[in-house]
Amino acid sequence: MSAAPLSPAEAGYHFPPGFLWGTATAAYQIEGAASADGRGPSIWDTFSRRPGAVWNGDTGDIACDHYHRVDEDLELMTRLGVRSYRFSVAWPRIQPDGRGPANQRGLDFYRRLVEGLRARDIEPTLTLYHWDLPQALEDQGGWTARDTAERFADYVAVVSRALGADVARWITLNEPWCSAWLGYGSGRHAPGVADIGRAAAATHHLLLGHGRAVEVLRAAVPSAPVGITLNLGVHRPGTPDPLDVAAARRADGNLNRLFLEPIFHGRYPEDMLQHYRDDEPGFSVVRDGDLDQIAAPLDFLGVNYYFPDTIMDAGRSHEARVAGYGVPLGEQFPDLRVLSLETPGSDTTSMGWEVDASGLTELLVRIKSEYTDLPILITENGAAFDDYVDPNGRVLDHERETYLHEHLVAVHDALDAGVRVIGYFVWSLLDNFEWSLGYSRRFGIVWVDFPTGARLPKASYDWYADVIARNAVDKMGDLGEGPR
Repeated sequence: MSAAPLSPAEAGYHFPPGFLWGTATAAYQIEGAASADGRGPSIWDTFSRRPGAVWNGDTGDIACDHYHRVDEDLELMTRLGVRSYRFSVAWPRIQPDGRGPANQRGLDFYRRLVEGLRARDIEPTLTLYHWDLPQALEDQGGWTARDTAERFADYVAVVSRALGADVARWITLNEPWCSAWLGYGSGRHAPGVADIGRAAAATHHLLLGHGRAVEVLRAAVPSAPVGITLNLGVHRPGTPDPLDVAAARRADGNLNRLFLEPIFHGRYPEDMLQHYRDDEPGFSVVRDGDLDQIAAPLDFLGVNYYFPDTIMDAGRSHEARVAGYGVPLGEQFPDLRVLSLETPGSDTTSMGWEVDASGLTELLVRIKSEYTDLPILITENGAAFDDYVDPNGRVLDHERETYLHEHLVAVHDALDAGVRVIGYFVWSLLDNFEWSLGYSRRFGIVWVDFPTGARLPKASYDWYADVIARNAVDKMGDLGEGPR
């Protein structure tokens, strides 16, 4: 009797030929050299000096010192075998005051980086904005001011003229939800403003800046693919109660639909416009023609995914406990009236984020069904754990290997469902400055000793190198127990 054919979970998961394997970083989180070679201050330089704003008073002044150790980091990528590196350009390194002529020394650094990648057959994937707005522009209203979208377009013109065809693909914005809602809504991120109306206005001006950037890039580098990266999630109601279903819908509207609908359907969701109708300035800043510009055609969508959310109405904390959920994780924005819940028995990362890779498949299938059939890049996916260097000088981060493995299987499931996922970027190459959490969380597949800057590849680095080399992940439950 012949043996039964192996199921996909038994045989392993192979990715399509040409699948783009990469890793990602962000300028303020790794570069350091905060005042070197003409760089001006950003909102994160200012915010991190506000007492109590960042864990332990940490700043990005030195970070991973990537600015001075770029060649070492390029070699780490070469050994890893990635086909692409996603990095961001620091706006205040190019225009210290957010406007005017380029700072040539800043451009020279990114020219060196791009040329170093090309010399190693690694495609540069360039993010134009990863949260480091020049402080001079924030002093004039930041993203709550329409003029910042115009200044962003000017900056994009400078960078695209300088680096042009050597960049393989361009990303306009990284996670505009975080810039708007953590920066201007909750105040947990720079610039530290807590005003719902200003967060809504910032949402629109960020998206307008994106639309203007697409126009500039199409003119400057017409053959280069252009996209945007959104942090998107899955919001599951904790119970079938209509109040919880409605709460999950509100959470989805704020995180997902408020960005996906204008970009792909040329409109803001009506329920969200109604929700924010009394918040000033809010969406009163929208002008005729803006949404047409925001909906300019793209070549790909970047998706950042880390965890799903279980949601209940804010007035139902007692019912959440009765339903068996853990302590509610709290309300980020009181106006949404939602509780994010901890599922009992679930694995979590050191960020407190639930590990559930099925949410990634669910999200990707939804994007294809409701919004776009564009190619999708997973531009960030990864996890922070309590890593340490053991007595043998190794970082055996097997929890991270498991997390990445499960999420790559989820990507493969989305491919099987017909979603055009064309690449995957691990977040992050290096342990780095984790925004308001400073250096207290480690996301890297490479350990960084921050006092010295020394790099040490973790077990997950070797695991990911093996995945890239084979263009496949092993069957479920067959992860190795150490560096290969």
